[in-house]
Amino acid sequence: MSSSRSVRKLEVVSPVPADIDIANSVEPFHISEIAKDLNLSPNHYDLYGKYKAKVLLSVLDELESSDNGYYVVVGGITPTPLGEGKSTTTVGLCQALGAYLDRKVVTCLRQPSQGPTFGIKGGAAGGGYSQVIPMDEFNLHLTGDIHAITAANNLLAAAIDTRIFHESTQSDKALFNRLCPPNKEGKRKFSDIMFRRLKKLGITKTQPEDLTPEEVKKFARLDIDPNSITWRRVMDVNDRFLRKITVGQGPEEKGMVRETGFDISVASEIMAVLALTTSLADMRERLRKMVIGNSKAGEPITADDLGVGGALTVLMKDAVNPTLMQTLEGTPVLVHAGPFANIAHGNSSIVADKIALKLVGPQGFVVTEAGFGADIGTEKFMNIKCRYSDLRPQCAVIVATIRALKMHGGGPEVVAGKPLDHAYLNENVPLVEAGCVNLARHIINTKAYGVNVVVAVNKFSTDTEAEMNAVMNAAMAAGAFNAVICTHHAHGGKGAVDLGVAVQRACASGNQQLKYLYPLDISIKEKIEAIAKSYGASGVEYTEQAEKQIEMYTKQGFSGLPICMAKTQYSFSHNAAEKGAPGGFILPIRDVRASIGAGFIYPLVGTMSTMPGLPTRPCFYEIDLDTATGKVIGLS
Repeated sequence: MSSSRSVRKLEVVSPVPADIDIANSVEPFHISEIAKDLNLSPNHYDLYGKYKAKVLLSVLDELESSDNGYYVVVGGITPTPLGEGKSTTTVGLCQALGAYLDRKVVTCLRQPSQGPTFGIKGGAAGGGYSQVIPMDEFNLHLTGDIHAITAANNLLAAAIDTRIFHESTQSDKALFNRLCPPNKEGKRKFSDIMFRRLKKLGITKTQPEDLTPEEVKKFARLDIDPNSITWRRVMDVNDRFLRKITVGQGPEEKGMVRETGFDISVASEIMAVLALTTSLADMRERLRKMVIGNSKAGEPITADDLGVGGALTVLMKDAVNPTLMQTLEGTPVLVHAGPFANIAHGNSSIVADKIALKLVGPQGFVVTEAGFGADIGTEKFMNIKCRYSDLRPQCAVIVATIRALKMHGGGPEVVAGKPLDHAYLNENVPLVEAGCVNLARHIINTKAYGVNVVVAVNKFSTDTEAEMNAVMNAAMAAGAFNAVICTHHAHGGKGAVDLGVAVQRACASGNQQLKYLYPLDISIKEKIEAIAKSYGASGVEYTEQAEKQIEMYTKQGFSGLPICMAKTQYSFSHNAAEKGAPGGFILPIRDVRASIGAGFIYPLVGTMSTMPGLPTRPCFYEIDLDTATGKVIGLS
């Protein structure tokens, strides 16, 4: 290794124990050792206990002139509800590169929401012998970033309803006098954030007493249209009963009842802002520009119009720094941001990737994961994340499983929590071959961005050699740079060495320019239709509501933003039951919304739930604390 510290060699056992048992069996290195391995000095990070640290953004400024390492994105085929092991493969690949192939490497992962952790899916630290540790800390509070997002989001929600309330009960003059109260000397002045609103309104005056009655009204009265409000409250728990609620039923808020609801915290636009920001100053700008709704005259109302952008930044000042952790084999991990992969772009943060690329240096590797299938995660990685980061990946990995390919070939439905049908447990090469149409389309779509594609076949114990050969042959025929079998879940980094070698070769020969799917200067509809075509659609159909929103966003000057499709992850199409590689369908756009601060327009394809519900038997039934050892048990 290029470091002075020896990596940890795992002692694997078979059958593979539960994830939490594996995680608890390994004593992590002190995080300062991991930091030292990356040439980070103690003034580059803040410790959060023994095994976590926040890496400060000042590292980016110090290393600005340093060369980047290779950049690799891990996506997947269209998954089953069980997931196909993208996070596990991402971690396993990095363990192979760092512990077996003598390369400097950093894994960049999203922070998981507590919703799935306590719900049906479980955690997202990887699995088996390819995990981030401490696994319980990774999946739970970590360093409090999601809590900061929750607090900031709900502060803005409170500011919206409070402003409507005060405007409804006060005259223009009284409202203005309360917004700009006299100080102890009897003088009144605008706060710094108010000058942003004055500038937006074209008012150049700097003293409150100089405003005319018309200017006072324009400045003080936001006149928010309650029916246009898109900002909802959030919490990081699956709670279906909060999807639709009413607020304002207290006696002092008489007549102010409004229907709204809660989203899960990771669906907040503030999470998307965190993931796409490039600096503290950039985050302040993005938070400022977040649009919460419109005035009754149709003008967009922003967080800074409400005077809260600065306070939101203060709540997010520590969250902007990525969290340093480690894998089971002692390779470094940066965990940062976790935007909802349907309505947002489903990728970890730009700042974590940028810091990591500088830290590994030339010939080093940064491996980052894109959420869901490549039609959603990798597409958004390329067209949204890479646009804002100005980074260019040299290689894209597509994770496939025999299980998912059999489903796409016409196998029985796969349902989380139910035993797999015998078709998935016994050899069936024709079923696998039929399902490879899904893999082939993902390869063709991903290659179109100008990157080399490596297919990682995540091997399960029931998969046969004939089935795996069928996948590798289909992958190569579709244009993959390479296709390899991986056993990292059972063997750790050792089981992904072939994948590591293939990724190194793909990066070394990947000198192409990144090709976006669409330019930004075409219309919103043209961009939507370009993405729909990549799914296999022959056309797009818009509801009246979607048409109205597109017209409004175009009029408000937002048509130059990239598109973030909110679509099911279980099919290329809008219909989750359509497996394989459907074509010729009409993609329905139900509504179009915008995350102006984050910087994208998101069309809703069908119905997207932004507040998941708990199943009858959630994961929390298994989760407990061993009070004798203080260790978490049952986390999956």
